[in-house]
Amino acid sequence: MELPDKREGLHVLDLGQVSYEKAWNLQKELVGSRRRGEIEDTLVFAEHPPVLTLGRAWKRQNVLAGPGALEAHGVKVFLVERGGDVTFHGPGQIVGYPIVDLAQRGRDLHRYLRNLEDVLIQTVASYGLEAGRKPGLTGVWVGEEKVCAFGVAVKSWVSYHGFALNVNTDLSYFSLINPCGIQDKGVTSLAKLLGHWVDPEEVKAKIAESFANVLGYSREEAAALA
Repeated sequence: MELPDKREGLHVLDLGQVSYEKAWNLQKELVGSRRRGEIEDTLVFAEHPPVLTLGRAWKRQNVLAGPGALEAHGVKVFLVERGGDVTFHGPGQIVGYPIVDLAQRGRDLHRYLRNLEDVLIQTVASYGLEAGRKPGLTGVWVGEEKVCAFGVAVKSWVSYHGFALNVNTDLSYFSLINPCGIQDKGVTSLAKLLGHWVDPEEVKAKIAESFANVLGYSREEAAALA
């Protein structure tokens, strides 16, 4: 697995279907490379087998299923550095891991999170859906249901972790948890909202275009990691 060459602009790396461990380790490598100035900002896409990730603010009561039930569903669990509570990653979901040098963006984490939300709001809205924020809650919402979750980490002002957009996701997995610790709201997907399967390659292209526009990159280059 090669690291991207250092170039001007934004790199978009699509890992395809990959284990959570592999993508997690790659993020840490990319953060180090970005800190050393060896690469430019990089947007990594991935799709994972079923996993739960527990953020820094996770609470045990928000994992509703016991170890036996999780094993029966083939779900692994990881304690990670990102903010937030528990969330699910699985097939049919597009996970994005932006590796962004926030030191070059005023070291404003709040603004960066709002930018990420804008990227996904624009992406969801491009399908004719009314997407937006909910006061006091993270994520992108359509009505009372969350379609995209967020959770980031920062090391020496380089961001990693990121967002998870439900595209063709099996939403039954979310019954194993209180997603992001929220008990009184639902979870949805683009496929559920639109009533049909959605092309994930098209969605990734829309996200990458919106990401480049919202964060103000001069150009965008797509590459793939073998």
